[in-house]
Amino acid sequence: MGQALTKILYVEDDLDIQAVAKIALELVGGLTLLTCSSGKEALATATEQFAPDLMLLDVMMPEMDGPTTLKHLREWPSMADTPVIFMTAKVQVSEVAYYKSLGAIGVIAKPFDPMQLAEQVRQLYNGIPSK
Repeated sequence: MGQALTKILYVEDDLDIQAVAKIALELVGGLTLLTCSSGKEALATATEQFAPDLMLLDVMMPEMDGPTTLKHLREWPSMADTPVIFMTAKVQVSEVAYYKSLGAIGVIAKPFDPMQLAEQVRQLYNGIPSK
């Protein structure tokens, strides 16, 4: 990507996972997060003022899943080209291919290693393929 990764829109409905990822990305990774607990909340609070460098979306959420949330966020001109990474336990080859067909630059498997999460996100953001 052209600019350094500093701000992430993070959408995750599981509050425990949200808390661990927030610590991993903010305290360990030095990133700034706008955290939302649902796709609906993301659409209501993902403001133009925050202008994330990256979207990190949970796949399985009630009411509005990650792919649907992405579809709606892509309708915003400021989010149309924002890179996205999905986080999910569903990481079979066909599932990962589907997420990438939606425009994801990568997929991070759950459960994730909190000490490695910020580095994984940065590598995907910078175009380094995940292992």
